[in-house]
Amino acid sequence: MIKVKVKRLKENAIIPRYAHKGDAGMDLFSAGNYIVPAGKRQLVSTGIAMELPEGYFASIRGKSGLAYKKGISILGGVIEYTYRGEYGVIVLNTGDEDFEDKAGDQVAQIVITPVATAEVEEIEELSETVRGDGAWGSTGD
Repeated sequence: MIKVKVKRLKENAIIPRYAHKGDAGMDLFSAGNYIVPAGKRQLVSTGIAMELPEGYFASIRGKSGLAYKKGISILGGVIEYTYRGEYGVIVLNTGDEDFEDKAGDQVAQIVITPVATAEVEEIEELSETVRGDGAWGSTGD
């Protein structure tokens, strides 16, 4: 288990937490009220900043219930351990109706993961595999 430090930047911010023992992601909560129109995106405030230990990064991920029921997708990328600013959630509404997100609502989840540093080597040819360069649908799906 690792220690992650969290600073509340807004009075109504909710500290991230795991919903169930053994969960990979902690729930992230909105610290504001938003209407995300259909087909549009919105940066949602969480009202928190975090200090991750060296050797770890964070990734903000979507919640399957919001994706299925409302068409909500979460955009974003890697948050490095050196970042100390507010954690925001980029919400994309792929649904047909406006999405209402209120302060205190679960909006996303955050996964804290160890960093694996790769040594990059440029080569002329890659090794052969059964799949080769077969892309989308190459496995019969």
